[in-house]
Amino acid sequence: MNLAHRLLFASVAAVATIFSGCSGSNIPDLAQVNGVVTLNGMPYPNAQVTFTPAQGRPSEGVTDAEGKFELVYLPQVKGAQLGDHTVAITTRYQAPENPGTERPFVEPLPPQYNVQSKLTAAVNSGVNVVDFPLTTR
Repeated sequence: MNLAHRLLFASVAAVATIFSGCSGSNIPDLAQVNGVVTLNGMPYPNAQVTFTPAQGRPSEGVTDAEGKFELVYLPQVKGAQLGDHTVAITTRYQAPENPGTERPFVEPLPPQYNVQSKLTAAVNSGVNVVDFPLTTR
């Protein structure tokens, strides 16, 4: 084996070792979380729902046309960490097809649901259904 092959093998082995530490062994206890976001009684599509625990990684989901969401902890890993969470809900921005032709995006949801969130949720073992009936009033 020449030097180039040894360096390549060593590099691949090092990367494999690093990523093996990122496997499921460091994932905390999770539980399934889903729900519906409504605004003034109507399903609210295209909203980013973020559950942030006191310590640890947040979980996120996006509402569909019916306002339904399911949280994801990591790609291919559904759920949220057990415990209490602060919840933030923001509208996902869709860039215009012709930039410069539309007014700047303004978050339609009141700040108490996102940047100044007062929303909280507890995640317990099992399936958690957490609905958010938001209002603009």
